[in-house]
Amino acid sequence: MAVVEGQVGNGLLLTGIHKSYGKVAAVRNLDLNVDAGELVALLGPSGCGKTTTLRMVAGFETPDSGSVRIGGEEVSQLPPHKRHLGMVFQNYSLFPHRTVAENIGFGLRMAGMAKAARDAKISEMLDLVQLQGRGEVYPSKLSGGQQQRVALARSLVVNPKVLLLDEPLGALDKSLRESMQFEIRGMQQRLGITALLVTHDQEEAMSMADRVAVMNGGRILQIGAPADIYDRPKSRFVAEFLGTSNIFEGTVDVDCSSLTIAGPQGGVTLPLPEKSVGGETKLLSVRPERISLIASDAAAGFGGRIVGAVFRGNYAAYQVEVPSLGREIFVYRQADGPLGATTYHLGQAVTVDWAPQDGVVVSAE
Repeated sequence: MAVVEGQVGNGLLLTGIHKSYGKVAAVRNLDLNVDAGELVALLGPSGCGKTTTLRMVAGFETPDSGSVRIGGEEVSQLPPHKRHLGMVFQNYSLFPHRTVAENIGFGLRMAGMAKAARDAKISEMLDLVQLQGRGEVYPSKLSGGQQQRVALARSLVVNPKVLLLDEPLGALDKSLRESMQFEIRGMQQRLGITALLVTHDQEEAMSMADRVAVMNGGRILQIGAPADIYDRPKSRFVAEFLGTSNIFEGTVDVDCSSLTIAGPQGGVTLPLPEKSVGGETKLLSVRPERISLIASDAAAGFGGRIVGAVFRGNYAAYQVEVPSLGREIFVYRQADGPLGATTYHLGQAVTVDWAPQDGVVVSAE
């Protein structure tokens, strides 16, 4: 298979980017470095500033202040067509009246490339996205996944310095979306191309990115490898947005290694993963899959009762009412019974417990 060589360059560097619309700050003094050949995902809810950030990289918006550098070149004031970018949108944006080959080669034709050279490039891209023999087909005759491949090929054929992916898989159904995550990630890695992905889908960001930047309120709250951010969130927002988390608020005891939670039956003590300053108020995050369940009223852990049980394929989600905490918590357990079965049933008495190192102290932000 022919492979198009990616631009190595110096990647993408955003420094002090700020953008306001009237009195509303959409992006606040944002710094971001995407290394050459790296794929970074901007992840966050609607209105967090991720799309505005991407539009400033693309040149569709001009920052009020700050710098955008692509391949080491300052491009903040350059129009989109002079930034050497490729862009893939959620709705594909293919020309319906042009064939697959014409869609892929459109940018090359606009750049004045000779037909023979253009045809060779188009052939390479059809091979890369596994659409050999479909060059003369119109987009309406393709599936959603095939149309997205054409859109990706059209972006890559111009050999961009940076590939921008704007919710690229949002229009696809779940199974196709998952397969396309592998395909896009595989192509990005083979070509060694620098890429910036914008998504609100946590699974998509975790599956595709080298690093994930979680955004809210126009700022990056935390950036790092997907596993690091998931296992060690720094704030309540990151812990709850990137997956599900049980959050406990309490006061650090004098031993500096435990947290006292106020409950209807008095104070409940939870272990801390590391020593903290006594007397301070802290938030402890514990992921549902880190909590163990025991079908008994044993003294270890906290006694509770199953009030919700849902089968989710390879795991079961339980809602456990814990009287001593005065609240319900969520527990995920790997499926170990017949298909569709849950290990614990509604009303069953259980105890919940977890290892101290499985909790993470997070900020209230």
